[in-house]
Amino acid sequence: MLVRLSSEASAHEPNGAMSGGSLLVHLGMTGHLSPHPAAEPFAKHTHARFLLDDGRELRYTDARRFGRMAYLAAEHLLAELGRFGADPLEITEQQFAALLKSHKARIKALLLDQSALRGVGNIYADESLWRARIHPMRIASKLSPVEARKLRKALQGVLHEAITLRGSSISDFLDAEGRPGEYQRRHRAYGREGKSCYRCKTPIRRTIVAGRSSYFCPKCQTAPKAARRVAKHGSV
Repeated sequence: MLVRLSSEASAHEPNGAMSGGSLLVHLGMTGHLSPHPAAEPFAKHTHARFLLDDGRELRYTDARRFGRMAYLAAEHLLAELGRFGADPLEITEQQFAALLKSHKARIKALLLDQSALRGVGNIYADESLWRARIHPMRIASKLSPVEARKLRKALQGVLHEAITLRGSSISDFLDAEGRPGEYQRRHRAYGREGKSCYRCKTPIRRTIVAGRSSYFCPKCQTAPKAARRVAKHGSV
């Protein structure tokens, strides 16, 4: 998450340019950033507070402390963001196809690689692969042009829907206004091990790819031969 900060235009800056920096925030598993009245008592696990122009405070809480936060001056922001991959909502069809062709990683691992695509999490990777009918263990560079187009369309569709519905609340996730997300009601793969596939009624299975639980339909998402050989072990 990138929070852009602003300050009054400096007399020393040309054309009154804004001199504010930015906060680069990784929420981790339990991080939460939301505005509160300044007089409101702190919630447990409140680690940072920022005074807003309207007198409220922007507070960061994180029970498990897996999140991270960094302040970046404007001149350092572009260099820092350069470490991250393309925005999945802005990447073109040609760029996405080239990205896949240049990587021999399993497609689920590539979707989670922040240096390749930024902002794709485990839930939305599984949902996108299910929608595109692609097994998470497939090798990215071996996907056909048609499969690449389907996956890009599925990924962008899933992300747009999830943003509209304020994300997925699996345990204790709340948005900035304190409301739970609603996209979990539309999950078709993630967390549905043993439940019937919405397309073909085959039970959803779970395996481990790139150290993460991965949910898929064994009928709709055909596994590569290598994945079939290790299926009994549940990981690759």
